[in-house]
Amino acid sequence: MSGAPARTLLLWCPDWPVLAAEIVDGVPATDPVAVLHANRVVACSERARAEGVRRGLRRREAQGRCPQLTVVDHDPARDARAFEPVVAAVEEVVAGVEVIRPGACALAARGPSRYLGGEETAAERIVEHVAQTCAVESQVGIADGVFAAGLAARDGRIVPPGGTPEFLAGLPVEALGRPTLTDLLRRLGVRTLGDFAALPAGDVLARFGFDGALAHRLAAGRDHRPLAVRQPPADLTVTADHDEPIDRVDAAAFAARTLAEQLHERLAAHGLACTRLGIEAVTAHGQELHRVWRHDGLLTAAAIADRVRWQLDGWLSGSNGRGGARPARPTAGIIRLRLVPDGVLAQAGLQPGLWGETGEERERAHRALSRVQGILGPEAVVTAVLGGGRSPADQVRLVPWGDERLPARPGPPPLPAAEPPRPTEPARPTEPAVPAGVVRAGAVARSGRRGGAARSGGAAPVPPWPGRIPPPAPAVVLPTPLPAAVHDAAGEPVVVSARLAVSAAPARLTVGAGRPAEVVGWVGPWPVDERWWAPAEARRRARFQVCLADGAALLLAVEGGQWLVEAIYD
Repeated sequence: MSGAPARTLLLWCPDWPVLAAEIVDGVPATDPVAVLHANRVVACSERARAEGVRRGLRRREAQGRCPQLTVVDHDPARDARAFEPVVAAVEEVVAGVEVIRPGACALAARGPSRYLGGEETAAERIVEHVAQTCAVESQVGIADGVFAAGLAARDGRIVPPGGTPEFLAGLPVEALGRPTLTDLLRRLGVRTLGDFAALPAGDVLARFGFDGALAHRLAAGRDHRPLAVRQPPADLTVTADHDEPIDRVDAAAFAARTLAEQLHERLAAHGLACTRLGIEAVTAHGQELHRVWRHDGLLTAAAIADRVRWQLDGWLSGSNGRGGARPARPTAGIIRLRLVPDGVLAQAGLQPGLWGETGEERERAHRALSRVQGILGPEAVVTAVLGGGRSPADQVRLVPWGDERLPARPGPPPLPAAEPPRPTEPARPTEPAVPAGVVRAGAVARSGRRGGAARSGGAAPVPPWPGRIPPPAPAVVLPTPLPAAVHDAAGEPVVVSARLAVSAAPARLTVGAGRPAEVVGWVGPWPVDERWWAPAEARRRARFQVCLADGAALLLAVEGGQWLVEAIYD
């Protein structure tokens, strides 16, 4: 995200959903046409705009302005299918095209401008070729970055190199395409992209969150990512057709070995190795079978053959699911077997471990777990990945064995270990005892707000997750929190006010319809006020750690006046 954005050429087809409806469904785009989604207009034809139809209007209001309006339902799949020939036509002139959305695609302007004799000549050549090949009208904009090039394409404009911030500065904040953020900025007196870009990056992050910080970068002419160009891939798939249907495991194993060697040789010829393998089979009755195998190392020819053999064994024998359940066996033998390398990388991309290859013990365990996946499915074997979040349930993500172990939410390294709450007198966390990332009682933790929030002006920082529960982590996190009731010594319900004041010390806890248990120690509250800027997604709650007389320790949360048991400590 550092450095100046690359010169980008963006081709835009106006009113593409309307044009796609004409291409696919034969709806005349020259008539008053409106494309609706959720009862609102998302696109309309030029003649409909002349009658007063605008994006965002409800169906009844649009038809009131234009009684002869033809209404078409929004279909993203139709838009994408109709746009594919346009992308193919662009690729006939230049290489490295990224589809932004149906109706818009972008590419780096440097190559076409040097090859075709300048940016203006390249833009004219691409527009003319698309018109001749696909009979589609289009406009091209060139600027520094995808966002600015998209806005320049609306006027068919070429922004000079280095002039993107000046070009964006005079545009209204509505150009960001974020209605909620735009409405808030207008009410705060920020009316142009230049006004928005002049705000300090740290203050924008604290006030508007990460989406606002991204919009701030775009308003300043800094893209958040480089182009992800579409490169026509080499055909690496291998297929074997069999005259005699394969219905025995030994015959399938022989076919798997031959096909695996062919795939490995084809990958090696391109300097590639397979990390994710798709296995497809077609039976004599036309039944199609498909399974994807993943691996966190390089799949050798023998490893590919093993996985194909295991999969065919599971299909043909329909054998032993857990608890006696048996997968449905195909109704006929296999006549076509196909191996698709879904994930490939250069062989230099993975290196052996410190003690050589992955290790005998690791490989043996991986083979066993992979076979279980072949029998029961990829989701049958999962591992936990720790990430960021404020609640224990948010910090763990289960991923199938062999998948990329990426956390669901970015976060800092795990907090240092700390002692659990002691079952003594009721206590509140004091300033020195609060670990990093946890706010004191009485201080509301707002999402994305923390003192000195990264005024780097560059990449968005890793979220600090204020309001996170201090360690140790609970041993059991309940998938569905249990309702509970907390009472004080006088038998009155314990209430937490909007200012985080606890009405009385918790004395008894009742979980569901169970018997009351005595509370001998408690600590909290840890308040969290998440996504307060989005009312539909806002969530405000406070957490407590309590110790019971029987030695149990629980994590409680109170939200909207309702107490819940979220987790259990060991």
